[in-house]
Amino acid sequence: MKLSNLNRRLMLVASSGFAALALFAGDMVSAVESRLSTPMTIEKKPFGKTADGKQVTLYTLSNNQGNTVELIDYGAIVVSINVPDRSGKKTNVTAGFSSIGGYLERHPYFGATVGRFCNRIAMGKFSLEGKSYSLAVNNGPNHLHGGEVGFDKRMWQVAEVKSDNSVGLKFTYVSPDGEEGYPGTLTTIAEYRWDNNNCLTLDLQATTDKPTVLNLTNHAYFNLGGAGSGTIHQHELTLACDQYLPVDESMIPKGVLAPVAGTPLDFTTSHKIGERIAQLKETNGYDHCFVVKGKAGELRDAAKVVDPASGRTLSIKTTQPGIQLYTGNFLDGKPGNAGFKTHEAFCLETQHYPDSPNQPSFPSTVLRPGEKFHQVTTFTFGK
Repeated sequence: MKLSNLNRRLMLVASSGFAALALFAGDMVSAVESRLSTPMTIEKKPFGKTADGKQVTLYTLSNNQGNTVELIDYGAIVVSINVPDRSGKKTNVTAGFSSIGGYLERHPYFGATVGRFCNRIAMGKFSLEGKSYSLAVNNGPNHLHGGEVGFDKRMWQVAEVKSDNSVGLKFTYVSPDGEEGYPGTLTTIAEYRWDNNNCLTLDLQATTDKPTVLNLTNHAYFNLGGAGSGTIHQHELTLACDQYLPVDESMIPKGVLAPVAGTPLDFTTSHKIGERIAQLKETNGYDHCFVVKGKAGELRDAAKVVDPASGRTLSIKTTQPGIQLYTGNFLDGKPGNAGFKTHEAFCLETQHYPDSPNQPSFPSTVLRPGEKFHQVTTFTFGK
């Protein structure tokens, strides 16, 4: 504000009373906020090397409030998300490792872009256009999260993306025909954008040269109290989901949709995550795919989480048909889990339904030449 304008406004305050004073105060606050805001930036630095000597780079996306998202080009992984609590204190709210070493070992897909098919495929087998395909069996009797070397263990090409309100990264990975048993050369783009409203947008696209199946997601583990702050039992969850997918003993859907009403899975109104978690003895917590209300393909509300202790909130919207709630049931506190223990983080993975290639009644996960897979999910952090 120029000095002459300030003098004129002070004279207006003196002559016009409270209303003018309020306008003056608002202008002063806006001016201070403008000076305190920081430029949006993308910074990068080395993060170590893969076993075969490839350099991994850590990218830091900063919005105009100085809140950050860190990602690496190995696995297109979200390493950290730093956002403020109600008092303005910033902390990382995702599980991850401080160097590449933890990601190179077996870990629970912390922050990873998962493919070619996230979640499970029964017995690691499916048929497509009269041909049978066999995949790695890496989760009991089933195929999980793309196999032995899924997208989470691949190096992705990176391009920076900038707009007036956001900074981001465009990750690209070309999966060759036959990789992990899947047909078709699949070109996947995972674009992560971080904006000035503390919203992280995940824009997923893919094309193929042969008919194939795919199911893509991000596997971030959240704790809105901050990484390492204890269990997420007191987090309050609401899901825009009145149906879920019942599963058999090996976590494969039975092919029907069931109402959540009257079950511990009913989050149509807000409940603490830990309120009924002890009832889920077979899975030691939540590990269920829910049906997001509304029309798949349209961006709509899916979930909201509130941490009463810190005041942080997380709101999720998606175009995907489903969302998997997982409460870190097998985290054991060991180094391979970055020290996280059971129920110290939760996942809300937007996706198509598990085992869709073997379930004709489910939304199709088949992609053919000339078609484009395109799904969008937003994660908005508030307080």
